Amino acid sequence: MLTENNLRELVEFKTSDPVLTVYLNTEPTEGNADTHKLHLRNMFKSIHMPRDEQALEQYFDHEYSWAGRGVAVFSCAPRDFFRAYPLGIPVYNQIHVGDRPSVKPLTDLLDVYGGYGIVLVDKQGARLFFFHLGELREQEGVLGELVKHTKQGGASTFPGRRGGTAGQTHYEDELVGRNMKDTVDYAVHFFEENRVRRILIGGSDDNVAMFRGLLPKAWQSLVMGTFPMSMTVNHPELLARVMQVGMEAEKRQEARLVEALITSAAKGSGAVVGLENTLTATNDNRVLSLFVAHGYRKAGYRCQNCDYITFRSMDRCPVCEGKMETAEDLVEIAISQVMRHGGNIEIVHDNLQLEKVGEIGAMLRY
Repeated sequence: MLTENNLRELVEFKTSDPVLTVYLNTEPTEGNADTHKLHLRNMFKSIHMPRDEQALEQYFDHEYSWAGRGVAVFSCAPRDFFRAYPLGIPVYNQIHVGDRPSVKPLTDLLDVYGGYGIVLVDKQGARLFFFHLGELREQEGVLGELVKHTKQGGASTFPGRRGGTAGQTHYEDELVGRNMKDTVDYAVHFFEENRVRRILIGGSDDNVAMFRGLLPKAWQSLVMGTFPMSMTVNHPELLARVMQVGMEAEKRQEARLVEALITSAAKGSGAVVGLENTLTATNDNRVLSLFVAHGYRKAGYRCQNCDYITFRSMDRCPVCEGKMETAEDLVEIAISQVMRHGGNIEIVHDNLQLEKVGEIGAMLRY
């Protein structure tokens, strides 16, 4: 399973030897293993890296299970570097050769489909799930004391009569409260253990509201959405619902963040938009969060010595006088630089506001 640490390793790997990156769509509905291997061989026609090609063929012939829907592979044979990450989400077939792994597609996947904690809650307990890159993994649930509902009306409302007492409802409320508190404590431990970045809560409106209200404020801020759902739902149905709710919540979150970005940039207060201003901030290591429209690419130039990047043609770096070389995708390099310096990446989908200001922008550290 691909983690933030895996992505960090890829971002920090740089070498003078060529690094091969391959994203292969292995969606079963689009063909069998032989079909996907043919696509891989066709991609190899555009490169000549025999040792790396052999390493990938060995992996797909003998190690890859073909159970996933996509896979990302990174290879640098001279440095004995090989990493492969099966994915539960389809990817576009891509091949890239450079001095470091191409991670932009992975940052997009992690941004949209990574690190969700899912809670299905009722009055007695909860089922907990971790959703990451299209895979749904269930944790052992928590189960509190059984809540028995007293029938209303008739003799049951009079003390001493068969069927219960007027205080029974109060007792049940206390029991539900204890169960819910235990459930929240268990869920918080689960969130911490899995380094959850976003939370979705399923159940009845009352149960969801009670659970959410008992969450510590730090975790409440990570709740991306809620949805009605039975505790007995099966995994395929839940997975489909989670992906739908997650995508809708992600788009709402993106819209809020982009609005804040553009407003701050217009005021000249801690943000910039547009390629030139964003690259300047990236070169100065001032980017706290980098916003990039999905699919945005821009060719340009990079210093071989200090990694200074620009879309303007020049022979020598204005920072260190190093030699400038052409760069296939400045956005890819900017993403790697921001991540190496601890910044966040937001890949934004179908947002006209960001497109109007140049498809790229950044919230700044200072």
